[in-house]
Amino acid sequence: MQLQMQTWAEVERYLESSTIAIMPIGSTEQHGPNGLIGTDAVSAEAIAVAVGEAANVMVAPTIAVGMAQHHMAFKGSMTLRPATMIQLIGDYVDSLAHHGFDKFYFINGHGGNSATIEAAFQEVYTAHTMHGSNRNGGNEASVRCRLRNWWQGDKTYKLIKELFGDKDGMHATISEVSVTQYLFPEHIKSAPDMGPPEPFRSRWSDAADYRAKFPDGRIGSHPYLATPEAGKKIFDLAVTEIAEEVTAYAKG
Repeated sequence: MQLQMQTWAEVERYLESSTIAIMPIGSTEQHGPNGLIGTDAVSAEAIAVAVGEAANVMVAPTIAVGMAQHHMAFKGSMTLRPATMIQLIGDYVDSLAHHGFDKFYFINGHGGNSATIEAAFQEVYTAHTMHGSNRNGGNEASVRCRLRNWWQGDKTYKLIKELFGDKDGMHATISEVSVTQYLFPEHIKSAPDMGPPEPFRSRWSDAADYRAKFPDGRIGSHPYLATPEAGKKIFDLAVTEIAEEVTAYAKG
């Protein structure tokens, strides 16, 4: 169930029996010659909505722009500053905590967000501890946050490796392009002249450095091998695996 599709009264009733919210978060950035710019955000949202239905958990609005400064040499990419993203996550959590939500399960679609999300969690915990928002009057923070990169569940990661091996790569991967092809078949893109990818040799600094190292946006990936059929297998398993974790988290 999506928060923005509920009435205030429906949210009030939900909070009588559950105080967990799923928080989809992604990025709006280039994904190689045939990957959608919105891949990280739309995949995280679709998985979050499906998990919410499976686990009967409320799903908050998606944070669709993230940490993507290194992709800004590719047209259409968007980024936040780390401080902006930390503040944004904090405001999302604080807004919902104000109403009684106290467990936040972030389903992330962009690996580059992870460090900043974890930093945001610490800012949230510090604010709730230092400013006396703990309902029990103690030193423990009154909210709990958890991060899950959707592709990193043990079963999901194993399936991706079985399907694609090392050809999946690090960015604009076969797996993520396959998932978007399954979700949005009307937006499948072709790139028949895609050559071999640039391998990962060293880290990058800014957007110009990334573009120089990886001219078409890929890192070691072969996304021309993506198929909607593979995307469905990955999506379904990720939803099942994450729903089990969300259910356990809600009870803990």
